[in-house]
Amino acid sequence: MEQSQTSFNWETLLKDAALAALIAALLAGVMLGLRVDVASGRGAELYLEYRWPLFGAAVVAVFVGRLLMGVYYALRESGQFEARKKNKSERQNVEGYLKPLFLLLAFALPFVLLATLGARGSRQYIDLATLVLTYVMLGWGLNIVVGLAGLLDLGYVAFYAVGAYSYALLAQYFGFSFWICLPLAGILAAFWGIILGFPVLRLRGDYLAIVTLAFGEIIRVVLLNWYEFTGGPDGISRIPRPSFFGLEFKRGEGGFADFFGLDYSSVHRILFLYFLILILALITNFVTMRLRRLPIGRAWEALREDEIACRSLGINTTNTKLTAFALGAMFGGFAGSFFATRQGFISPESFTFMESAVILAIVVLGGLGSQIGVVIAAVVMIGGFELFREFEEYRMLVFGLLMVVIMVWKPRGLISTRAPSVALSKNAKGISADLVEEGHG
Repeated sequence: MEQSQTSFNWETLLKDAALAALIAALLAGVMLGLRVDVASGRGAELYLEYRWPLFGAAVVAVFVGRLLMGVYYALRESGQFEARKKNKSERQNVEGYLKPLFLLLAFALPFVLLATLGARGSRQYIDLATLVLTYVMLGWGLNIVVGLAGLLDLGYVAFYAVGAYSYALLAQYFGFSFWICLPLAGILAAFWGIILGFPVLRLRGDYLAIVTLAFGEIIRVVLLNWYEFTGGPDGISRIPRPSFFGLEFKRGEGGFADFFGLDYSSVHRILFLYFLILILALITNFVTMRLRRLPIGRAWEALREDEIACRSLGINTTNTKLTAFALGAMFGGFAGSFFATRQGFISPESFTFMESAVILAIVVLGGLGSQIGVVIAAVVMIGGFELFREFEEYRMLVFGLLMVVIMVWKPRGLISTRAPSVALSKNAKGISADLVEEGHG
């Protein structure tokens, strides 16, 4: 049997790697090689610190990484991976195995932390898990718009902000409780999703992304400048906390601990917030998966694959786009309402474009249309970065490197298997996205 021979053009590969290393040297010379610090014992005197070993390591890493990437692309173009693709033409659905495991882990995690670290030691980790679940919910909401309907939305943080400010303002001016404000915040966010949907009905691709990005910035600027209503850059503070069926998490009589005969602990409120966002996230997942199997869900997927063919089948693309924007925005509003009550303070600085970029990166890295992929990406990106907060200087470099590696290794995300929404056989298996051309799944 003939073995395929792969010849590398090493001269081209080395030149390409050297060029990438040169660009990295020009950038890393300022970002990593030099650092301004305050001299100890000299008052406020500044001095310049040279970090040439770190600079050299970064340049070498870029050179080696670019060379390995060139070799990988050469192997792929020569057909070395074709046999593997054919042997894996039908893969078992990964989500079917991971869902029960992740669900069990999510419910057991706070109790395991309390048992091992105690109330004081586990608090920061439960807080971190709550933050991760918030981004999981946001990722699942955006997945409706980007993953299922194929509409690139760069301004999703606007709906997050609308939900947060809706809850804060309704609670401040009308004294509404969290349980009343939560559905109202989702409805208001969905309303703004429809408002955004109308101007972009005829737009696609880059033009759609630019308009949604502009919408997100408009909302932030309005919140920043409408001082009399939103508090402007000062934000809104003393936002009411949620209660457990009317029981406040306070010390003394009438509180949650007193009603159940428990010793008061501030961890009770932390646990309540954790399970609250967990339930909200599971509701988001349940509704999304149910809608995906309904005609509207199949219309979203048809719109994602080919809008012209979708219209030729008689599907109303206007309603299809508007429902995707409205439902995605609604879940973003729910998450924003929870964010406001958890933080107790919100300001426009919490809803910048970077938040939209992070949420979109979670959806893309996890795999467009994959619910469990969003969970994995959120845990890695949000949880991982928070655990290594002391390396804040390098967080964005690691973020960019992670994006490059995933896009090269898994262009369709970590979980790229396509699970059919509707199948004639109950035993239908997911099909690997490697066998599907881009945009025609």
